[in-house]
Amino acid sequence: MLTEWDHLPEKFLHVEASELHAILPGPALIHLPGRREAPLFVSILLHGNEDTGLKAMQAVLKKYQQQLLPRALSLFVGNIEAARAGMRRLQGQVDFNRVWPSDEDAPITEEHRMMQAVTDIMAKRGVFASIDIHNNTGLNPHYACINRLEEPFLHLATMFSRIVVYFTHPKGVQSEAFAQLCPAVTLECGKPGGMGGVEHAASFVEGALHLSDFPTHPVASQDLELFQSVAVVKVPDTVSLSVGDPSTDLCLIEQIDHYNFRLLEPGTQLGTIANACPAPLHVHNGADVDVSGQYFENRDGQLLTTRRVMPAMLTRDIRIIRQDCLCYLMERLDRPF
Repeated sequence: MLTEWDHLPEKFLHVEASELHAILPGPALIHLPGRREAPLFVSILLHGNEDTGLKAMQAVLKKYQQQLLPRALSLFVGNIEAARAGMRRLQGQVDFNRVWPSDEDAPITEEHRMMQAVTDIMAKRGVFASIDIHNNTGLNPHYACINRLEEPFLHLATMFSRIVVYFTHPKGVQSEAFAQLCPAVTLECGKPGGMGGVEHAASFVEGALHLSDFPTHPVASQDLELFQSVAVVKVPDTVSLSVGDPSTDLCLIEQIDHYNFRLLEPGTQLGTIANACPAPLHVHNGADVDVSGQYFENRDGQLLTTRRVMPAMLTRDIRIIRQDCLCYLMERLDRPF
């Protein structure tokens, strides 16, 4: 399933994500030399519809076509078949960002074995740092996510954004697997197709390639706005769902994604609920405990918040909600640690 390359495949710098299948037989791990030997690892297209990572890496590598990279680079190109179709993942496929090695038991699939192999290869190569580049479908600022509250992770994250989200669930994500090896970060670069996200990610990757090491002093408080993901919100498969169609069990408000990274007061309406649907949402915390009643209520057919909460990744895209989740709920996280 995985192919390794010691050079850029021909035409790699000029293809669209939907065209990668013509030059790569499947997921690929591409190793390129640099002045510093310990490689920077970058993963792109773990979700096939999120092409900012590809465009950002093409921009960086075009710049260094005629010169040696500042640091060795290992580039993992993920779900090429889903990219061909412009989808997060194909029907029946596993999510490529839920099958990386974790401390929880998981079904062993070919994709699990592939991600274990990638992790093992990079451990042997002495990986310096890890960057996983993503897009999202709702209105979100650019922000970084980490799995450890350690200074090298925070320094790496704040090179991209002062907004940093610390999370421990879901399991099986790339950044958590590589956090066992090196400072690791996930970049959320806004919606696909925006050049601002491409330029921001490219600038960040180039900056990481030039790093010699990570500072040990704390990140300055004015440079960091830190949040912790405390719960994930999902819509059960049995609940019909829409944005703006009151005939469904759960009808989300038209501007649902405008609530991202906004502190919502108790009583904020997210949608309407049909009479025959008493429980339209499942909310689970990091211990996988159902905490739905702590955050939402059905009041006379209205879906309302019951406490102050800040969501992220709310989207109007029903397919994405079905394949992933409605949103994550966050709380501000204060230092010290």
